[in-house]
Amino acid sequence: MRSFIAGLPKAELHLHIEGTFEPELMFAIAKRNGIDLPYDSVGALKAAYDFSDLRDFLNLYYQGMSVLRQEQDFTDLTWAYLERARADNVRHAEIFFDPQGHTQRGVSFETALDGIWHALERGERELGLSSKLIMCFLRDLPESDAERTLDRALAHKNRIAGVGLDSAEVGHPPSKFERVFARARGEGFLCVAHAGEEGPADYVREALDLLRVARIDHGNRALDDEGLIARLVRDRVPLTVCPLSNLRLRVVDEAKAHPLKTMLDKGLVATVNSDDPAYFGGYVNDNYIAMQEALGLTRDEIATLARNSFEAAFLSRTEKDAHLARLDGAVAAL
Repeated sequence: MRSFIAGLPKAELHLHIEGTFEPELMFAIAKRNGIDLPYDSVGALKAAYDFSDLRDFLNLYYQGMSVLRQEQDFTDLTWAYLERARADNVRHAEIFFDPQGHTQRGVSFETALDGIWHALERGERELGLSSKLIMCFLRDLPESDAERTLDRALAHKNRIAGVGLDSAEVGHPPSKFERVFARARGEGFLCVAHAGEEGPADYVREALDLLRVARIDHGNRALDDEGLIARLVRDRVPLTVCPLSNLRLRVVDEAKAHPLKTMLDKGLVATVNSDDPAYFGGYVNDNYIAMQEALGLTRDEIATLARNSFEAAFLSRTEKDAHLARLDGAVAAL
């Protein structure tokens, strides 16, 4: 089954580029920028990747982000992810970045964006890996800060496809950002939001009703509400599920208890993604493998997850059909 998973073309729709920061690259960039990390070795840094919850993870996440200073740093970070993704047969990636996490420490919006964009262009040219970039608002900051970030993004509509909502969920409902999302939609940005990871099913409903998102990132807690499940199935709203993230952040107690198979059984448009793979111990194929082994997913279910990833992507119908034809060919050949 591992070779079957490896052979399937797939899209990744829930990936934070700052969360792909492998310790080896972090140390290399820190050295280049003359920054001392509070760890004496790569091994010591890896040992710190033991989180009790989302907040513990975010503290380390922002600490790692702090070494990104120059445009080249963002290019190197993004290129490293693209190479790993292509090795997992990812053909299209929709990548989150957190500009507020950079601008609030003195790195310009354009430094981050330009660096990421150079790698994305190279990825399409050299790896055949298409991509879209989604700018996320940090939900633990005020909406006014998100408004200023949106202002900066307006000059870059040709490179930023959408806006999202991430960071600490509990206590920061989607309703907090209703106005800025309305503005973003009016400016033509696609909209997604993290909801129902640690927050309740009501947060998923708010993201749909108030932010009018096209996809729900995570969405696990939607399973607590039968009416919401029926709505998500009826409207074909995709869920970008991140299994290893859920395990490492203790959203799910054990792999066998993960709701991914239940999502498929109920007819939800579930997809598999890696979230912050450098911190959570696995890229996209690792997530597929973990769920296949823990839940006993069949070949058909694995193929459905890959098919869902293309159907849920922000691609044209023609582009989706081309990817799906390649996927069907791979399924038949494997």
